[in-house]
Amino acid sequence: MRHEQATIRTGRRSGLPIIIAVHSTALGDAVGGCRMHSYPHLFDGLADALALSEAMTLKCAAAGLDFGGGKSVIVLPPGGTITGEERRRIFLDFGDAVEAFGGRYRAAEDAGTTAADMAVARERTAHVHCLPERLGGSGEPSELTALGALAAIEAVWQHIAGTPSLAGRRVTVIGLGQVGSRLARCLAEAGAELTVTDIDLDRKDLATEVGARWVDPATAATTETDLLVPAALGGLLSHDLVTRLRCAAVVGPANNQLTDDAVADELAARGIIWAPDFIVNAGGVIHGVLMDIAGGTRTEARTAARAIGPRLAGILRQADLSVTTPHAVALEAARGRVAAAARRTD
Repeated sequence: MRHEQATIRTGRRSGLPIIIAVHSTALGDAVGGCRMHSYPHLFDGLADALALSEAMTLKCAAAGLDFGGGKSVIVLPPGGTITGEERRRIFLDFGDAVEAFGGRYRAAEDAGTTAADMAVARERTAHVHCLPERLGGSGEPSELTALGALAAIEAVWQHIAGTPSLAGRRVTVIGLGQVGSRLARCLAEAGAELTVTDIDLDRKDLATEVGARWVDPATAATTETDLLVPAALGGLLSHDLVTRLRCAAVVGPANNQLTDDAVADELAARGIIWAPDFIVNAGGVIHGVLMDIAGGTRTEARTAARAIGPRLAGILRQADLSVTTPHAVALEAARGRVAAAARRTD
């Protein structure tokens, strides 16, 4: 295991497993959100935490942030429903789990959790962030995640077509959660011809709102489109799916999109640009670090999130010059920064 630490503890109030994985603190304290999700097995949750925490290290390193990568996962029972008081007990337990790290791991919300949940956890630890604005926090980081993803999409289209304008371009968004729904609205405002989907059929209302075509989740990824935008959970891009894609590029805010690194090479072999996910989706951690931890302004954070576009444009140019993939370029730079920091602390 390439991680510094991983813990699994049972919440004394909720009885649920709470997993916290710290991948690296070479650049600084580990930061990363808390995901609450139902998994087939406890070890599936652990695997998710390990993969996501490593991605957070890369994300922080690539974005120039002096923080490392961590992640937490609360494992729900299959089909379980969480009531108000039960949810409160869960996040009091989560606060205890974070506090045990003494500030070495700092948490915020992620898939399945909210700013209000972090406010409950704050009762047990000071090391949770992005609390509701009414409580003096910076609020949900989803807005800046979507803003950064939009900047990345524009940069990719500029690279392909010579213009960042998305007017009339076919864009397919998979996943309409906190980030995906915001991104879909931004794309609609930019004039994109939208196709959208989500496993939650209630999200069809958003398709109507933004004038998008709704498709079945099972067929969305292979819809003919200019840009495919993964905005749900990870693992979408498999060896099998690559052979069936009908798009010019894949660029979206979902974490850990590749089932393994070799998929990036297969995408390139088909002439499909894949924008590294840890570059595209850094807006959320930029929000938390700049606004909540460093005390910066929302304007500063928005500027940093928009800078994801130029950063990705540079990666795409370097990949072309080096005759390699954007994934290889981004990995080398991020891992190099972490390795250099680790050498300085040895």
